[in-house]
Amino acid sequence: MPKYRKKPVIVEAMQFNEKNKDRVFNWITCTTKEAIFVEGKPALKIQTLEGVMTAQLGDYIIKGVNGEFYPCKSEIFDKTYKLVTP
Repeated sequence: MPKYRKKPVIVEAMQFNEKNKDRVFNWITCTTKEAIFVEGKPALKIQTLEGVMTAQLGDYIIKGVNGEFYPCKSEIFDKTYKLVTP
């Protein structure tokens, strides 16, 4: 079975948390307009290439290579990405 390595690509990302939730919401242009809550906490619905996905507090929001946005659980983000610039 052939194996492949992911090409090194630098992406923009922000962790969605209580302190910056408004900043993240304003950064994303493809989110739904209404505020939503999951288990009483703020959340974002994001229109992705795969459909609508929900980002919860603690998730990272990633801007992809084509300008698309999508959420990523922090555990996966930490295993996949390394900080390039602060």
